[in-house]
Amino acid sequence: MKGRVKSPKTKFGKPIVFFLCLLFFLAGFYISTIFSQSQDAPSLPHGSRILESVEVDSQAMPHGETGDSYIQSIPFQVLSWKPRALYFPRFATPAQCEGIIEMAKSNLKPSTLALRKGETDESTKGTRTSSGTFISASEDDAGILDAIEQKISKVTMIPRTHGEAFNVLRYEIGQKYDSHYDAFNPAEYGPQKSQRVASFLLYLSDVEEGGETMFPFENGAKLGMGFDYRKCTGLKVKPRQGDGLLFYSVFPNGTIDQLSLHGSCPVVKGEKWVATKWIRDQEEEDD
Repeated sequence: MKGRVKSPKTKFGKPIVFFLCLLFFLAGFYISTIFSQSQDAPSLPHGSRILESVEVDSQAMPHGETGDSYIQSIPFQVLSWKPRALYFPRFATPAQCEGIIEMAKSNLKPSTLALRKGETDESTKGTRTSSGTFISASEDDAGILDAIEQKISKVTMIPRTHGEAFNVLRYEIGQKYDSHYDAFNPAEYGPQKSQRVASFLLYLSDVEEGGETMFPFENGAKLGMGFDYRKCTGLKVKPRQGDGLLFYSVFPNGTIDQLSLHGSCPVVKGEKWVATKWIRDQEEEDD
């Protein structure tokens, strides 16, 4: 007669079984906690450009006579180091943008160019096809331009007295501005009393299609090569109402940044409104 096969006796004692049960319980609790937190956490959009808000738990430092008594946060994004270009989302409110447009509408005239040696109005025809007008903060009784100007001064760390009047521009369908420099090369334009070191563009409207601000030489691309200044290429910044774009045309040592070449792509659909503030290295006599 065959014998029965005996089942093997377990080798685990009660303490080991208790320890294993406790280990499995703790592991399950830890995993469920992580899963719960991941479900509750707000999802960030892919490629989010800015941190929407930053709370600073800090006391303002004692300030000088010309300083501020408060801490202010102005969100920005570095678009490029070559050239130095910074983007400021929601720099102005929709109401402020609409107010500036209303101030400019009745005084618009065809935009002009600062001519280089040997150039004429006829030879440069078609380079800049927008219409615009200059408005200084002192002409704005509502105080909109004054508030914008103060904010620009904060982000550039350049006094308001160094800024030219706002150049408010309108680009209609097909209108554009070929690639150019805002700084004036004395060899091309003659001696200059002061130099444009930075430009701040405040977009006053959305543009359905086209109208981007472009930097064709961004990061040294195409520099030194044959280049069609009418092309819309390179780093492009899409206009959005209330957003600001700051870029520097001159290095800290005073030389012109060749990569700051920029232009305005043709508007394909809609209308583009922008207020440009050119900032100089010395005080402006008339503002």
